[in-house]
Amino acid sequence: FKTEDRRMKIRDKILIQKYYLNAFNGIFLALGLMLLIFGLWLLYDRNNLFSVLFSSGENQLVPYISCMLLGIGSVIIFTSAVGYLGSVKEIKCLLVTYMSFQILVFVTQMAISALVFVKKEEVHDQWNNRIDEVISEYGNESLAEQEPVWNILNAVQHNMECCGRYNVTQWERNKNKENSTQIPCSCTKSNLKKWFCDVPRDSTYTMGCEEYLNTWFDNNVLILTAIAIGLLITQVFLVTLTGQLFRTIRKNNIWPNE
Repeated sequence: FKTEDRRMKIRDKILIQKYYLNAFNGIFLALGLMLLIFGLWLLYDRNNLFSVLFSSGENQLVPYISCMLLGIGSVIIFTSAVGYLGSVKEIKCLLVTYMSFQILVFVTQMAISALVFVKKEEVHDQWNNRIDEVISEYGNESLAEQEPVWNILNAVQHNMECCGRYNVTQWERNKNKENSTQIPCSCTKSNLKKWFCDVPRDSTYTMGCEEYLNTWFDNNVLILTAIAIGLLITQVFLVTLTGQLFRTIRKNNIWPNE
């Protein structure tokens, strides 16, 4: 009877550990899906500012980041499936594989997080330089392929009631106007469907869009950072719980059925 009681206690312990492991594995899977969706959004959404700015010409920053997010997200989904199957079926080799993947993903995430932290300011400077470049090219008839970028810039200026990155005077550098006094129609309350308008300077939006653009950039970086931190914390629990479940299953196998 003592053997049977001990075996029952071990089985109860296994059920509790499986419950917590699968709960945290579900959180891990959800965060992985968020990374996957974020990567797909960057790669295929032609209406988000970051993708439009950094997907054109020689700049391949968005495809690079998208592939990285898609890769990590896919590995997380696969790892979650291995962990779920290993815990439900109590397959020890799958649990070991699951822990190995967790450690691998953890180390990879730490390296990527460190890289993002180091490169954040560099990317932010590229972001501002690219916006300035778009403002200089705006309305150039020989660069018709850049119209989607200009349309998004127009939408930002019109909706946020701002003009240029830092202020309206930035448009004086644009050489594609018919005369130096013109500014983009989106810098005014005008709904005219053309690039530049002749309007008095006092009827234009004077505030620059930099604050809005920086907030948009920082919010997206913050979301990715929060997901990364959530993944790292979840993985610490997952590795611990998987190790405990593995030991309990092995202990259970020592006590054969009577």
